[in-house]
Amino acid sequence: MPLKSLLIAALLAAPAAAQTPNLGKRTAPPEQSMAGIGGGSSDAEIARAEAAAAAYPLGSLQNPVRVGGPDGERAYVARLRCADGKAPRPGIPRHAGTDPYGSVADMVSLDCGGAAPGRTEIAVDLYFEEHREDSAPGGFTLAPR
Repeated sequence: MPLKSLLIAALLAAPAAAQTPNLGKRTAPPEQSMAGIGGGSSDAEIARAEAAAAAYPLGSLQNPVRVGGPDGERAYVARLRCADGKAPRPGIPRHAGTDPYGSVADMVSLDCGGAAPGRTEIAVDLYFEEHREDSAPGGFTLAPR
């Protein structure tokens, strides 16, 4: 009896599937359906975003540290030094939201223990492969490369 019920349900469902003629079919050429994806930002857009970000402290979500990927993030954080000259203990990066460059920035928690700036977080944008940040957020210095 259950097999018979399944067959009847399948036969009744077939006309409903036939009524959606575009199901599984491409409705636009790939070059149109993918338009705007991966196009990046123009130099002028980046310059405007940099100018706007400069009004905020480096490492804030409004002015994230720009690095090239997760390796760039780790390398930058490894160069940070607390007021006592020691490297801060980093936490696991977490997504922080959209920054002025249109990227999803990471927030990295940093712990300097008893040294300034203590416990804090910095925002990092991973999508700047060509950019090398040579400034440190407030309370930190950068070790040489």
